[in-house]
Amino acid sequence: MTELVYVLNGSNLNMLGKREPHLYGTTTLARVQQETEALASKLDLACEFRQTNSEATLVDWLQEAFERDAGVIINPAGFSFASVPVLDAVKLVQRPLIELHITNIHKRDETYRHSLVSRAATAVICGLGVDGYLVAMQAMAMALRKNSPFAS
Repeated sequence: MTELVYVLNGSNLNMLGKREPHLYGTTTLARVQQETEALASKLDLACEFRQTNSEATLVDWLQEAFERDAGVIINPAGFSFASVPVLDAVKLVQRPLIELHITNIHKRDETYRHSLVSRAATAVICGLGVDGYLVAMQAMAMALRKNSPFAS
């Protein structure tokens, strides 16, 4: 049975490759999506890859992932640091949930160091650039197949 993984991206990630390339690089989100979906396919995972600038839409997608019993990889971007509604929706997810950040948020300004989402995430990946998406997908595959200590 193919497991389902939602890869959810928050605010401003549609500008990846253009916005602050010194921090986020020049790879576009479309390219990240292409590579992430290709890896998911190789890992026999179904992948729903989405991006929104709307907090409400992100909450709706997290609720949908819960209803569909999916694993979640989430780059909540700016919603990480102040969105209680996103945190509450993350808490619904019963499967592994991996929080992902392109930069190492712990090296950033104080504003970007304390993610609310981390309080409920199964695991956190940060600082690997856009390659973090591929690492997260590999970790998710292990977790969903119960080959990882963080799967339980």
